[in-house]
Amino acid sequence: MRFSQVILENWRNFDQVDVRLQDRAFLVGPNASGKSNFLDVFRFLRDLVVPGGGFEQAVTSRGGVSSIRNLAARRYPEIVVEVCLQADSSECDWRYRIAFAQDNQSRPVLKEERVWHGEDRILNRPDSADEDDPERLRQTHLEQTFANRDFRPIADFFEKISYFHLVPQLVRSPDRWQGAMVDPYGGDFLERIARTPDRTRGARLRRITAALRVAVPQLRELRLEKDERGVPHLSGNYEHWRPHGAWQTEADFSDGTLRLLGLLWSLLEGGGPLLLEEPELSLHPAVVRHIPQMMWRVLRDRKSKNVRQVIVSTHSTELLSEGIAADEILLFIPKREGSQVRVGAEIAEIRTLLEAGVSPGDVAISYTQPEKATQLALW
Repeated sequence: MRFSQVILENWRNFDQVDVRLQDRAFLVGPNASGKSNFLDVFRFLRDLVVPGGGFEQAVTSRGGVSSIRNLAARRYPEIVVEVCLQADSSECDWRYRIAFAQDNQSRPVLKEERVWHGEDRILNRPDSADEDDPERLRQTHLEQTFANRDFRPIADFFEKISYFHLVPQLVRSPDRWQGAMVDPYGGDFLERIARTPDRTRGARLRRITAALRVAVPQLRELRLEKDERGVPHLSGNYEHWRPHGAWQTEADFSDGTLRLLGLLWSLLEGGGPLLLEEPELSLHPAVVRHIPQMMWRVLRDRKSKNVRQVIVSTHSTELLSEGIAADEILLFIPKREGSQVRVGAEIAEIRTLLEAGVSPGDVAISYTQPEKATQLALW
């Protein structure tokens, strides 16, 4: 499955959002326009269903309802997240809607939880049981295995959402492994590689090495090894004046090498939607311009069954330089009381420029750049 539509009300930067998504979505806008907050919608849905998560934890970890609610919200204070999930050819196989606010003790409380399968509504809360016991509205049915039987595919799909924004310093740190699982910033990145079955790990590393040899010309070989404490390390063999080259570990890898390695591994892991923030960081523009095509090849790699949706925030004209359709671009436009999100295909000016052969990056970045950005040169 993939997300085909997202509807938001009073979520952080956004008063109202209603956008459709493709297999790839590129979020473009100035700083603080809400790109990360938009990605956090999907992380919130994942937090509803992962072990140790749930509705109350998902809201509390974000600072509570008052931190999530749009500052401009007045008359309608409820926060609404509604998503359509497309499995096959139909536009919306499943629809999930959650609305919440806070009670007099600032605790999160459900106002709505609804589920549709096709045209059939199979969950509608609050129900009579909720009215008899209002404490039930502090949990979603989605997070309860005994209650989500009729729509468990939604919970399974949300749990597969992954967010990855590798921080090279965490990967290099000898104390990086603290026992926590699935660190989106890469603290457990090498452990994730080590936990992968040998055959799968070897195949992925060979494919990644082939790409890294292009981006990092001196690299010959890449392999995973464990030290005497059992801590995994990545070792790379670089061409050198010595006959057999020189071996280096992740502690010696450049930021760009580690970021590209993390990006490629996350694409090959398969599973549910992948959320990426600014994958262009630390990479040469000539490498960045091919990232969308690399994503597309993995998306369409049916043999390995790694078909997944990728949602990416970016400030890079190179990342959007070619092969990007207007309906894959989401433009974040700051307004007086929050940000507006528009699909590029809905804007006639953008469609006209793209049809005339103007680069998607030039169109999207120029359309969303701060109006007075040139004045920074006068500072």
